[in-house]
Amino acid sequence: MKLAIGLDLYRDSAMRVPVDDVRFVESLGYHSVWTAEAYGSDALSPLAYLAGLTDQIKLATGVVQVAARTPAATAMHAMTIDALAGGDRVIIGLGVSGPQIVEGWYGRPWGKPNAVLRDYVAIMRKVLRREEPLTHDGSQIALPYVGEGAVGSGKPLKSIMHPNANIEIWIAAGGPLNVGLAAEIADGWLPMGYGPDATNVYGDTLGAGFARRTERDSPRDDFDIFGGVSVEITDDVAAAIAARKPLSAMYVGGMGSADHNFHRDAMARRGFADEATRIQELWLAGEKEAAVAAVPDEYIEQGALLGSPQRIATQWPGVCHEGLTGLVVRTPNVEAYELLADLAGTRDRDDRGDNK
Repeated sequence: MKLAIGLDLYRDSAMRVPVDDVRFVESLGYHSVWTAEAYGSDALSPLAYLAGLTDQIKLATGVVQVAARTPAATAMHAMTIDALAGGDRVIIGLGVSGPQIVEGWYGRPWGKPNAVLRDYVAIMRKVLRREEPLTHDGSQIALPYVGEGAVGSGKPLKSIMHPNANIEIWIAAGGPLNVGLAAEIADGWLPMGYGPDATNVYGDTLGAGFARRTERDSPRDDFDIFGGVSVEITDDVAAAIAARKPLSAMYVGGMGSADHNFHRDAMARRGFADEATRIQELWLAGEKEAAVAAVPDEYIEQGALLGSPQRIATQWPGVCHEGLTGLVVRTPNVEAYELLADLAGTRDRDDRGDNK
């Protein structure tokens, strides 16, 4: 099992990149460091900063929102950070976010996100491969642009910089259309709602996507699936579970509209459909404390390792769900990184190639 460190910097009122933590997990054989964005700090700038302060850990976005940038701009970010980092260290995880952020924050139409993602990845691949001047005739994105407001002077161009064509592109998704698309065109998948029964939930969708891959896509053996795990070393497991419920209730109940809430859907896919519906009903009715109380302990522990080091070691197999190739770790305890490295065996590998 590959390990990664997750940084949710966009939630902080002030920017602080935990460089020492990233360097420490790099020394433990961790595969990657992942940054995110919502409507705060962006996911790419911290990776550029870390590129000059680390040696080999991969620099990954989990995720950049496609509505925030054109695909060519995201490819430019990727190739620049990869060059600063010495090459073969960047992973661009893409996500569509939700209608409230896409239309409310970025001023873009929600439209057809699955079709947008397909065009977006195709354009990024063309930029990074630099085989010919950039053109694209997709259902959602066309280059050169000839739509409303165009003056007709658009010219197909090649990147001035010679980029690394091997920069990885992953897709974050939970619904069947985008999960299938990830299996078809991406190098990896960041799932929403990946639980113990995930192979039954997603198996057919992934299989259909892999069957559509072309020779220009990565081979199946290179496809990664990274889940997430929250870790806390504590003597009070009940308090640790309770402390995680307000954020879960907020996401499941209020992160999105009544009709479009991907976190509610993700909870349902993990086997808690009735609970997800009830939490959203309570949250939208203004009964937030009741919504928090409705979050099941079992749901929290499906994606968390809480308690003493001995309890965490016992619980470890329960978060390594079948099909996952990696886990993105979030923890307030620096010593937890070392504990998980021992459980996953990452620092026992002299050849880091097994952990890349």
